[in-house]
Amino acid sequence: MTGTKNVLAVVSPHVGGRRAGAALATVFPGQADVTVVERTDEDPAALRAAHVIVTGLGPVTAEHIAAAPELELIQCASHGFDYVDVDAARARNVPVCNIGSSGAEKQNVAEQTFALMLALAKQLVPAHTALVDADWALPRLQQSITELSGKTLGIVGLGHIGEEVARRGVAFDMTVLYTGPQRVDAETEARLGGARYVGLDELLRTADYVSLHAPLTDATRHLLDAGRLALLKPTAFVINTARGALIDQDALADALERGALAGAGIDVFDPEPPTPALRLLQAPNVVLSPHVAGVTRETLVRIALAAVGNAGDFLAGNELRDMVS
Repeated sequence: MTGTKNVLAVVSPHVGGRRAGAALATVFPGQADVTVVERTDEDPAALRAAHVIVTGLGPVTAEHIAAAPELELIQCASHGFDYVDVDAARARNVPVCNIGSSGAEKQNVAEQTFALMLALAKQLVPAHTALVDADWALPRLQQSITELSGKTLGIVGLGHIGEEVARRGVAFDMTVLYTGPQRVDAETEARLGGARYVGLDELLRTADYVSLHAPLTDATRHLLDAGRLALLKPTAFVINTARGALIDQDALADALERGALAGAGIDVFDPEPPTPALRLLQAPNVVLSPHVAGVTRETLVRIALAAVGNAGDFLAGNELRDMVS
């Protein structure tokens, strides 16, 4: 592929906006003319001229795709691709790629998963709040403080991130169960402490901690609905650092309010940012964070390099990686 190509870098404000987009633009190869925006349709002329859209959680809808007659590639700067209308792209024969094979986010997402698990197990948020309010809460909290050691960790989606979570679970002396579209090889299971492949319902009935690492698709939307949440033990915790819509948020709030679950650690919401009406904001025994898994300084560099690397390969006429459509 020869000649300069127009790249539209869309970076939503809640993940860094124009500033993060400007940093991403600096690592593009010379054959790219990059325009940075915070909304895909912010600059109609740039959208109309775009050959490549690189998006960091900025929605790319069917209308956006229709408004970009020169479009040849949509590159997601993330492991997910749920914010792109994949069907509309497919109808135009425009490939959609993410950065799944790069593992760019796996370290921090795994760390954030365990930060949430530890915060719940050790009751860090209520303990901190009580001390700030001059309340020595030890007698009240000690009955609910638990260990991770000896507990069962159930991982939904054993990809790059799920494996990192499993590896850390083994380090904490946890038993690892996992589920997903297919079983991994025996060598990987052995390396992950003898991780065992089970069906989703069995995992939910058995696990003390259920951690979601599946992509958001039509098949996985509200994967944990009221019926599936009811399978969990009342002593179990749910952790979601993947996509908010994997869980029916109202059903989760119901379970927490009824005491049917021990707690939840949530880093992702539907929509984002969440509205003040989101019941999880007031639910008991929750630890919440604003989609920070995957946004450390180190991770952002790896994400940018992976997304730009794949788009750059496309501009150079090389084979694309991580094509989802």
